[in-house]
Amino acid sequence: MSENAATSPVRLDRAGAVATVVLDRPEAMNALDTATKDGLLDALREVAEDGTVRVVVLTGAGDRAFCVGQDLREHAAGLADPDTDLGSTVREHYNPIVELLSTMPKPVVAAVNGVAAGAGAAFAFACDLRIAADTAAVNLAFAGVALSCDSGASWTLPRLVGAGRALDLLLRPRTISAAEALDLGILTEVVPAPELSDRVAQVAAELAAGPTLAYASIRAAVRFSATHGLAESLENEARGMDRTGASADHREAVAAFLEKRRPELTGR
Repeated sequence: MSENAATSPVRLDRAGAVATVVLDRPEAMNALDTATKDGLLDALREVAEDGTVRVVVLTGAGDRAFCVGQDLREHAAGLADPDTDLGSTVREHYNPIVELLSTMPKPVVAAVNGVAAGAGAAFAFACDLRIAADTAAVNLAFAGVALSCDSGASWTLPRLVGAGRALDLLLRPRTISAAEALDLGILTEVVPAPELSDRVAQVAAELAAGPTLAYASIRAAVRFSATHGLAESLENEARGMDRTGASADHREAVAAFLEKRRPELTGR
């Protein structure tokens, strides 16, 4: 994927080991038309497979929206076709996008620069950290257009806020301020809007300098435990310790601790 392809609605910027995937349709509040979904999927596949990328940031262009979900203008045109199958874009786009965000072997940070609605909100939920501007907002908009939820919202949201609160937010969609979303546990951190880029860059740099293999194992362990019992989760943790305990990063971190210095971690 070209990093600055003028025709692409998704931009991929790189700064050292940090890759930032930008939904670049600010005039449409970064709504997800087919080209944007294709571009996002391509960009996420690229950074997931790139061993030089140790942290991924997902954000939207402009200051109005992170992503407002499905482009309803394109969607309305599609409804005129009796053969339209809404499930097809869920299976072809939304599901693999969320799986990549959730499972790639490196941390993913959502920089929520504005409104996150519908699938856009669910994409943020699939990330490890959600750092938001104080002007941002969240809306679980699916029922507002008489649709079921998608993009993993039924899986991620209850794990963030509990099943009862998740149902309330999904059945009665409304705009939730950044402050309220932080209180609910939907967001990880809220900062003044002018400070968002710097704060995300600071967190991404911290993660990029960290133990990438350990991060990947921790991500996988949390996912595993969500659908397995205690005994299986304990054994899975033991397997994770086997892998990370044999890593160069672990040996370096222990040596640095004993020598009272900062470790130099390589992600291996």
